Amino acid sequence: MQQMMRAVEITQPGGPEVLCMTQRPVPKPGHGQVVIQVAWAGVNRPDALQRAGLYAPPPTASDLPGLEASGHVVALGSGVAGLRIGDPVCALLPGGGYAEYVATPAAHCLPIPEGMDLQQAAGLPETFFTVWSNVFMRGGLMAGEKFLVHGGSSGIGTTAIQLAYAFGARVFATAGSAEKCAACIDLGAERAINYREDDFEAVLSAEGGADLILDMVGGTYIPRNLRALAEDGRLVQIAFLGGPKAEVNFATLMTRRLTMTGSTLRPQSDLAKARIAQELEANVWPLLAAGRIAPVLDQCFALEEAGKAHARMESSAHIGKIMLKVA
Repeated sequence: MQQMMRAVEITQPGGPEVLCMTQRPVPKPGHGQVVIQVAWAGVNRPDALQRAGLYAPPPTASDLPGLEASGHVVALGSGVAGLRIGDPVCALLPGGGYAEYVATPAAHCLPIPEGMDLQQAAGLPETFFTVWSNVFMRGGLMAGEKFLVHGGSSGIGTTAIQLAYAFGARVFATAGSAEKCAACIDLGAERAINYREDDFEAVLSAEGGADLILDMVGGTYIPRNLRALAEDGRLVQIAFLGGPKAEVNFATLMTRRLTMTGSTLRPQSDLAKARIAQELEANVWPLLAAGRIAPVLDQCFALEEAGKAHARMESSAHIGKIMLKVA
């Protein structure tokens, strides 16, 4: 295996232009880790937040951006079982995905679903780990419940719509254009709400309220989300594109027995992420293999075009996942 690799680094906090190609040593696997020769890497909002200096990687993680990738296993650390050199995998990463090679815990690797190529599979880990852990493990979504996801045309949104629909929920989504709303309907939403024209709070209240809301906006959406919940409803917060602060009347939570919770994926322990991976392989990977759900891909860029990929994501013009071609 070669000693050096091409990679994209964040030269300083700033806009997409601070992403530059560099040469780095190929990582070596630690205990319980594998090294993957990266074929494709996914581009996600946390990458842009890290680039802007707003989301520092954990102390033990690579400073290179990139939280998911697909490729082939090329090195095994001590204590790794169940994976072999040459195995094709997709993986959740602690960082470092914008590079030709990356190290990650073996327990965070998943097989490529049957019938899926490496490009599609690279778009699975970050969004599917996030949605499964927040909507199903934390939010407890059940068949027949009303589920609202904001940003329905995003990578998270397109994943959440498909999974909630596949498991029997009634799905509602918000999006910012007629085209994006149509995409949400195609994926399984029974109603897509153009937030520029309609009030999601009124729509959900007319339906008796949402049992579960997955929100990445925050800010002024927080009190509106609470009003849009049914009694005993749950609000799960996964990001704050509109800011992390809001004024909330907690008497409403008490009298209507509402639950507010949330999580971020990257700081969780390796063991917690391994448990999510196990649940995904058991519950979701058969749906992917059967073609009942699939990642929605937007545009693909070469590794050296990572800045263009970030600009595309931050324009919010995309529908689904933005990918980097590495190999």
